[in-house]
Order: sequence, then structure tokens, then C-alpha cells
Amino acid sequence: MTNINVDRETLRELADEGNETALDRLADLADTAGNVEELSELLDEGSMRAGLLLTRRAVATGDLRELQRISDAGYDEAGNELDRLLKPPAGEPND
Repeated sequence: MTNINVDRETLRELADEGNETALDRLADLADTAGNVEELSELLDEGSMRAGLLLTRRAVATGDLRELQRISDAGYDEAGNELDRLLKPPAGEPND
């Protein structure tokens, strides 16, 4: 199988035409570059891959507000992670 190196502009054009795989590739490239702003924009465009990548970052840093924002943007797993982080540790009272 041939590995084709596709440029960002082509990926963007394909994503704009509704190609979800191209949108996922853009999210992976943004994540590799550490471009959280681009990941957020991709999430706003409906990229669930961007939601996953942003959620991983937010969980790693314990950023509860970011998890809420990601959840509000439509990536449900961020809400699940937020709930998990907000629950008290086992054995701790639930005041």
C-alpha cells in the first residue's frame, strides 16, 4: 500500500466538503503540533476526534472547565470524564 503525503490545504478542502476522515486527519495534525486552538475549532466543526484529543489533554491536566466546554460542544465522553473527576474518592463522604 502506498503512503500518500497529503497537504493541509487538501485535507481542509475535503473536510469542508464533509469528509470526516480528512477532518480526523486535521485533528491529528493539530494535536501533534500542540495546536489546541485549531483542535477547538475542529471540535466546533463537529470533529469527534478533536473532542477525544482535547478530552485527553484536559483530563491529563485536570482542567474541569475545559472538560465542561468540550462536553457542551457535543463530545459526550468529556462529560463522562468530568463526572468521574468530580466524584469524591471511594470512602470519602458525599457532603
